Amino acid sequence: MHLDDGYLFGLGAFETIAVENGTPVFLAEHLTRLHKALKFLQINKTVTPDVVTQAIHKENASRTAMRLTVSAENTLITFRDNPYTEDIYTRGFRLRYSHIKRNDSSPFTYHKTLNYGDCILEKRKCTETGHDEAVFQNHRGELCEGTTTNIFFVKDGHILTPTLSCGLLPGILRAYLLDRYDITETIIKPKEIANFDECFVTNSLMGIMPVASLGDTRFASRDTAMRLLGEYRNTL
Repeated sequence: MHLDDGYLFGLGAFETIAVENGTPVFLAEHLTRLHKALKFLQINKTVTPDVVTQAIHKENASRTAMRLTVSAENTLITFRDNPYTEDIYTRGFRLRYSHIKRNDSSPFTYHKTLNYGDCILEKRKCTETGHDEAVFQNHRGELCEGTTTNIFFVKDGHILTPTLSCGLLPGILRAYLLDRYDITETIIKPKEIANFDECFVTNSLMGIMPVASLGDTRFASRDTAMRLLGEYRNTL
């Protein structure tokens, strides 16, 4: 590993990819987002699908989480267990609000870069407080995203999610859902949360995760989340 600007200043990008039955899920979409981030960082490098599939074959990976980390002088592929087990889906995620504000004016907010400190530190605090995820707001008090997830709400069967301009990373699963379902991108504030019937979060490793609570609000229903999760799993 070289001590380049990725290590010294966080000028690098990464993708975390679910591997199911030895196949990297949404590989093309992950590589497209990675290369977009690298272009933003002025790093002239590409990663081909063959490099990824060869690494999976060498690891003899069946179901795992693969991280692809790229900076000017480094390309690293590492593997770890996928932490999301069936019992977590059964109980649902417990969310809290973060006191850290998302900077919707920063271009780093919209790319998955090595500038990831806010997310990691807030995720660690969740372990201390008995939560699974923290939810960021921007300086206008609009909901943005979780530390590692995009967030969705359901009201009378209709799905809503924060619009990109609020300040959030455009997730791979978020794009999957937006392409396939009637979902409204809008501005959502904490005072509205109690009016929603349901909440769920998404990322590439968990797919779609029901939410049991956000702050003081409890969600009794998880019908939409479980339906979408089932339909998503049928595509794998």
